[in-house]
Amino acid sequence: MLSGLMMHRPLKVADIIDYAADIHPDAEIVSATVEGGLHRATYPELRRRIAQLAHGLRAMGIKPGDRVATLAWNGYRHFELYFAIAGIGAVCHTINPRLSEEQFAYVVNHADDAALFFDLTFAPMIAARQGTLPKTVKYVAMCGSDHMPDCVPDAACYEDLFHGQPEEITWPDLDENAACALCYTSGTTGDPKGVLYSNRAMVLHSLFVALGQRSTFQQGVRILPVVPLFHANAWGLPYAGPLTGCSLIMPGPNLDGSSLFDLMESEDVFSAWGVPTVWLGLLAEMDKRGRKPSHLVEVLAGGSAVARALIERFQNYGIEVYQGWGMTEMSPVGTLSMMTPEMERRPLAERIGMKATAGRKMFGVDLKITDEAGAPLPHDGEAEGELFVRGNCIASGYFNNQSASDAALDAEGWFGTGDVARIAPDGWLSITDRAKDLIKSGGEWISSIDVENTALVHPGVANCAVIAIPHPKWDERPLLVVQKEPGQDPTSDELREHVGAHLAKWQVPDDVAFVEELPLTATGKVSKRTLRAQFKDHPIGRVP
Repeated sequence: MLSGLMMHRPLKVADIIDYAADIHPDAEIVSATVEGGLHRATYPELRRRIAQLAHGLRAMGIKPGDRVATLAWNGYRHFELYFAIAGIGAVCHTINPRLSEEQFAYVVNHADDAALFFDLTFAPMIAARQGTLPKTVKYVAMCGSDHMPDCVPDAACYEDLFHGQPEEITWPDLDENAACALCYTSGTTGDPKGVLYSNRAMVLHSLFVALGQRSTFQQGVRILPVVPLFHANAWGLPYAGPLTGCSLIMPGPNLDGSSLFDLMESEDVFSAWGVPTVWLGLLAEMDKRGRKPSHLVEVLAGGSAVARALIERFQNYGIEVYQGWGMTEMSPVGTLSMMTPEMERRPLAERIGMKATAGRKMFGVDLKITDEAGAPLPHDGEAEGELFVRGNCIASGYFNNQSASDAALDAEGWFGTGDVARIAPDGWLSITDRAKDLIKSGGEWISSIDVENTALVHPGVANCAVIAIPHPKWDERPLLVVQKEPGQDPTSDELREHVGAHLAKWQVPDDVAFVEELPLTATGKVSKRTLRAQFKDHPIGRVP
């Protein structure tokens, strides 16, 4: 092999904030704070604070390789921690506050966190759980000295870490494969599993996302990340935003439709990223006010399948919806539904149909689907199989969990996603279901996603989920669980008739159960695990 004569400089997360401060000095982070009000800072201002924080972390005793946990909303302090922790060679371990007490204790102990930084909202949670956490953890309240919580008396003050620290720093010359971030998966069986990201993967993922979603990542664009910084690196926004000169408008703890609408309106938000359940709340607020936020042009939805009905509702307000698909193990974005100019000229119905898929793979991601024996299936848009991925930013294993790591990869080193999918000849990926959510009825597979998307078109359905119920004759039958649209009162027969007008008879749910609210997972998806437990004894009376 003849090697190229190129310099080898490691790819490092800290270089992103340095670049943003130098090249995009007017872009900013605007944060709705826990204490109240908005905080504004440009990238040069934040870079100086990040340098001070890095010195402060070292003064605390944080060393390269140490895990430093965060329990915080989307805000400028959380953003600072992303870069300061990684910059000194430590690992930023973001914790989802919606984890159960048992899961919370597990991830902190499993990660062996050296410190835990927390927003004031979570002070009571920390106080209640300190007894289950390692005695060596150092606690830091993310506030100034005038807001220090009484319930965690041994906590240090975040702003005190800056006192007397230099505003410049020479970042250590880290290996680009050094770990920089740690996220634990949710919704898995057994204990949560840790995905350990490298500096190299985070920088490459940022470039790939920016390349794949070119409508968003342009200098001067203002993006609102509703997707939390504590969930799968906020889909890469904390890195791709500053890299491309975008301003990030951080919503803090207020994620209801009204608060999001007001923040979008006051801060001229162009693009917003979040899960479908959040967008249902924003749409309800838009319907109430009879208009969209003035500058909102696009929404990116991910985390769970995006219904065609949701896309159409946004389209009626002149807002483009793009869909992204991925996993915590994929850094996390793998595909995006960004279209070419030629595709954008196609009829509206065709465009919406394309956007209702998971999109096409980003650069650096390979996809394959296989049958039950593991044999590859063609990308012809017809064959349906389990989806496997590989690439530069995809996990090769789990942190301190060799048995789970061994089970995650196939014999050729591809990662098994657990999704069932089709891939079209032109690369468009359609996720037909999670393998565990497919319903096997009388030897036929029923896609819960297909039934849900059909039901969501009905005006009386605000949100819904389809789960499998054991059946004495057909093995399993679908149950449709519905949260009604306010002011609407659809009946079970009415909804079953509606679904039957679009799907085959054997795909129609045998019954409809109505709930006040659908249970959500820690990441804002509908928790089908909770619904299965809730309705495990539900009588299915109809036999097709």
